Amino acid sequence: MKRVYADSNVFLRFLAVDDAGQHEKAASLFRKAIGGKISLVTGPPVLFEVAWTLRSAYDLDRESVLDVVERIIAMPGLELTDAVVVSGAVSVARQHGLDFADAYVVANAHDAHATAIATFNVRHFKKSGLAVHPL
Repeated sequence: MKRVYADSNVFLRFLAVDDAGQHEKAASLFRKAIGGKISLVTGPPVLFEVAWTLRSAYDLDRESVLDVVERIIAMPGLELTDAVVVSGAVSVARQHGLDFADAYVVANAHDAHATAIATFNVRHFKKSGLAVHPL
């Protein structure tokens, strides 16, 4: 079966419906994946771009963005390259009030068995429950 990697603009054109032609092409791609005609795959950088664009260009609040990310994760016919960490990131974001990208860093640090994070962004990461390594 053909494996196809989906970029962020495919998800965004499907979600935003601000370009009818691109929306239909994205919907067709997703229908093929759901129907088992292709194997669709994507990864965290794409989800970061989707989350950032929804916040900055479409002015969605953090919770709505997380809802969209969860719907993408659950999409039939879609494989995530880092599914365990992505799911953990959504949980961390909801639990600690973080944006998806910061929550992914925390979830990835947990997955790597890190006990602290070195960052200059202390305020955001301190509320994550992960210790901040002094710099």
